[in-house]
Amino acid sequence: MLKSTGIPTVADLAEVLPTEERLAKGPVAIIECFQRIPCNPCATACRQDAIRPFADINDRPQIDWDQCNGCALCVANCPGLAIFVVDMTYSETEALLKLPYELLPLPQPGEVVTALNRAGEPVGKGRVIRVQNPPTFERTAIVHLAVPRELAQEVRNIMVEGETDGTR
Repeated sequence: MLKSTGIPTVADLAEVLPTEERLAKGPVAIIECFQRIPCNPCATACRQDAIRPFADINDRPQIDWDQCNGCALCVANCPGLAIFVVDMTYSETEALLKLPYELLPLPQPGEVVTALNRAGEPVGKGRVIRVQNPPTFERTAIVHLAVPRELAQEVRNIMVEGETDGTR
């Protein structure tokens, strides 16, 4: 399914998702990189040594979730936009996601946006908490998005109001 649709299956995701116990400890990166391609910016960006060094440049990233602190440097450095941070400890009712975002205009803190799943389908609403966009991130901003806890493993992108027709 992944090769024909670009959308990972439940089995694909089972290989890359942290345990519920790890999610309960705080923010952690999730790497949804499913192909062997020559790429390793995530590993070189990780200051916690949570993303293991690659033996071969074509290896898929492997993460030590216990080493990860959810800083999101890997998120900003992934050219495939395949890394996200999930923080299930954000609040009793919401999870905080740190999502890569490369569209303009950038959403603003406090803005309510449409939360999209991996297929680009609307699944709910999210509230923008923060937008990180320093020059060192080049073209990839990180949007901190609060979503209902039950959507934490489903939301992987956002749509800003007016984004599709440029009227924002």
